[in-house]
Amino acid sequence: MFRLWVKLISDNHLLRDTVICDSTVDTRTHKVMNAIESACYEMDLAKPIWLDSTVKEFQRHSKCRFTKDAFMEDIEFDYMEIEVIEEEY
Repeated sequence: MFRLWVKLISDNHLLRDTVICDSTVDTRTHKVMNAIESACYEMDLAKPIWLDSTVKEFQRHSKCRFTKDAFMEDIEFDYMEIEVIEEEY
């Protein structure tokens, strides 16, 4: 089981969060991308753009933040944070 926790944060307060579960047999990258797409659909957000710094942070820590620079439209929160909370091989 793969689980990704997606959080919307503003002024150091959690505004909204969701956990996306994926039990398919797929690559980790595809699971992350599908989970982000599902979470953005659920929260009515545009999908963020992966900047080089975001990719490196996620590769190191299995956690990263998407700030306003990663979104094409204006956002009403400070950042979106994603974190892998369960991953079985």
